Amino acid sequence: MTTRAVIVHGTGGHPDVIWYPWLADRLAARGWTVSRPHFPELNVTPVAEFLPSALERMAIDADTVLIGHSGGAALLLAVLEAIEVRVPQAVLVAGYATPPNASPEPVLRASYDWERIAAHVDDLVLINSVTDPYGCDWRQGMAIRDRVGGTLVVRDDGHFGDAGQPYDEFPLLDRLIAR
Repeated sequence: MTTRAVIVHGTGGHPDVIWYPWLADRLAARGWTVSRPHFPELNVTPVAEFLPSALERMAIDADTVLIGHSGGAALLLAVLEAIEVRVPQAVLVAGYATPPNASPEPVLRASYDWERIAAHVDDLVLINSVTDPYGCDWRQGMAIRDRVGGTLVVRDDGHFGDAGQPYDEFPLLDRLIAR
């Protein structure tokens, strides 16, 4: 039975903004242990340098559901490639695997071992939008899904929260997380 969740914020984000605390409270009410690590170095430090400390702070085991938003979702691709366990579910919200815009993206790897990523997750859910202002749109979700499998959910909800888009609750995400 899944009892743990790790929620990873996006680039320049914080674990106490948008829907992250709301989702943590929802999962905790189900009896889950939830962590929301703060990664100020996310998408600042190259992923190869940052990943070992991120993995240590996440303490992932076979009962952990991984949830990432934007740069946090991109980080979870590297995490799934690196871990030695199979997690029951990973949910990538506004995730991407290639540069979504002209900004530097040190969170991305030059290439991924897609088979290894697929081997480390039972249920991959991708939630992307047709109107993502940063380019983390449905095309990015489809490209990941085409390589790894999983379920792609396409909405018309911008970036699912950031400084210019309040998104304090995310009921769809709560419904999609393994129970």
